[in-house]
Amino acid sequence: MEMERKVVGRVMKRIVPFLMICYLFAFLDRVNIGFAALTMNRNLGISATAFGLAAGIFFLTYFLLEVPSNVALVRFGARRWIARIMITWGVLSAATAFVQGADSLYFTRALLGAAEAGFFPGIIFFLTQWFPSAYRARIVAYFMTALPVSSLIGSPISALLLSADGFLGFHGWQILFITEGIPSVILGFIVLSYLTDEPKQAKWLAPQERDWLISRLESERNLKKQHESQSLMQTLLTPKVLALGLANFGGIAGTYALGFFLPQIVHAFGFSIVQTGFISAVPYIFGMGGMVWLGKRSDRRQERKGHAIFALSLLICGLVLYTVTSSPAWRLCALSLAASGAFAYLPIFWTLPTSFLSGKSAAAAIGLINCIGSLAGFLGPYLMGYMKDATGNYEAGLLAIAGLAASAIAIILLLPHDKNMEFADSSNSKSGPQTADVTAQ
Repeated sequence: MEMERKVVGRVMKRIVPFLMICYLFAFLDRVNIGFAALTMNRNLGISATAFGLAAGIFFLTYFLLEVPSNVALVRFGARRWIARIMITWGVLSAATAFVQGADSLYFTRALLGAAEAGFFPGIIFFLTQWFPSAYRARIVAYFMTALPVSSLIGSPISALLLSADGFLGFHGWQILFITEGIPSVILGFIVLSYLTDEPKQAKWLAPQERDWLISRLESERNLKKQHESQSLMQTLLTPKVLALGLANFGGIAGTYALGFFLPQIVHAFGFSIVQTGFISAVPYIFGMGGMVWLGKRSDRRQERKGHAIFALSLLICGLVLYTVTSSPAWRLCALSLAASGAFAYLPIFWTLPTSFLSGKSAAAAIGLINCIGSLAGFLGPYLMGYMKDATGNYEAGLLAIAGLAASAIAIILLLPHDKNMEFADSSNSKSGPQTADVTAQ
């Protein structure tokens, strides 16, 4: 359908690239502590366990404020709330440059988690307000390529900033935090003038395009309402919502274990800091490729569970392969395989809750699912750091992460997924598969 291709293409070009840039800096500000650790830990006298706790404590406050933040997003509007989040997290990320030891690092990371709470699930909810279900895996995949891209670009940049030790009297890790925190503040102010909360406010769409999009999205919401008439609290306590939270937990543990510890793992191969920066970028190339390829394939095949399980299987295979080989080259290949699975899983997973949730309860439920999953961001890094101090290597920690991914596979296998409800509007016409390349519009 020509109107469908045109509207989805215009909306994608308007919204997705900008949100990718915002998420790129969000993730960079979240995990750049992994590069800072190469010199910061020594300067501040921080052990691997203390570092893992500092990296993960971000997710405790993130966990506590996730659902309230998403509810506030619905109340105040995505534009204003996302801007608030970005400005505060940018300031706090830059402020990490002035920590004096483990305790102040814990405190600053906890504040950063509180500031950023709600950003990612808020964006996921925001995308459901703009894109029909048949497009969501690829749209979320495009948006979430910001994760591997942030590390692909950020790894060498962080390494170079880390090497600027002594500039203006600062340590390299201090320069890193300040330099990478400032763009988030700037983007926060741009959000206020650029984003549009919902299609009916989109003056950048022609009236007929706006009407078509509103009608299509409303028909999907009505279909979901026929299947779900629960209150907000009933929705949050639905076994399927809680199970999806646990599946999210098991899946993203690998993402954060790699995000926080990959620079240290690669540096231990014997590379310099600058070399570590460039070599650490390699797994993220595979992560980006896997994310886009599998997301588009899932939409084209109109299948979710099998694709999610396949991605988790790649993650597990990569982590296990790392532990049974000692060659740096093979270990880099193993980490690349793990990254491709870890990142490819994310956009596929987020089609599962958005396929049956709608309205205001969707924002809170998505927040809860991400909230439960975010605890893996605490457990994964802490487990990796503890295992490293206890065993002297990373193998035991990586195997534990693989075990969490296996538990996510078991949950997804048991979960029902109503394909007909998700793809109702595209089942009669093959519009979904026909419009895979909306970027061409």
